[in-house]
Amino acid sequence: MVVMANATEIGDFERSMIEGSSVFFVASAPLDPNGHINLSPKGISDTFRILDDHHVAYLDLTGSGAETAAHLSENGRITLMWCSFGRDPNILRIHGRGRVVRPQTPDFEELIAHFPPHKGVRGVIVVEIQRLNNSCGFGVPVASELQERSDLDGWLNRKGDSKLLEYQAKHNQLSIDGLNAYPLT
Repeated sequence: MVVMANATEIGDFERSMIEGSSVFFVASAPLDPNGHINLSPKGISDTFRILDDHHVAYLDLTGSGAETAAHLSENGRITLMWCSFGRDPNILRIHGRGRVVRPQTPDFEELIAHFPPHKGVRGVIVVEIQRLNNSCGFGVPVASELQERSDLDGWLNRKGDSKLLEYQAKHNQLSIDGLNAYPLT
């Protein structure tokens, strides 16, 4: 286990842990103390990239809500977390400032080029790293990945383009607290 007090850039250990993980977690929150804190698992292959030692990005795919996008648009605060479920107990967190790069944004094409095609992309979440830390994962169980789910891809394909746009308009414009996430333009 490697424990560091407070780093601000991705090193070899962090890169190895991120690239060897099949799931990570995203946490964000609105400024309103009565608002809902969001914590989402992410795990679809090939949707996360280390852009450089100070920036990471992931595809924000269509889902049942759009809390992270809304929170980032309001305040930019985000935490990403990886847990080692293997023999070596480690937890890695990236604390940072995030932004949503939407398809109509000038730098979207440059960012989306880092990823293979995925249906249902609403945007790219880019995080500037402010703090990285590792801690022990002694309380995290040892587990093995059985297989990746194909449910999201199947659901997106069954929806088709027009029904997907209708779904996004109904479910992804606002957060559960009423903040703008992916407003129609």
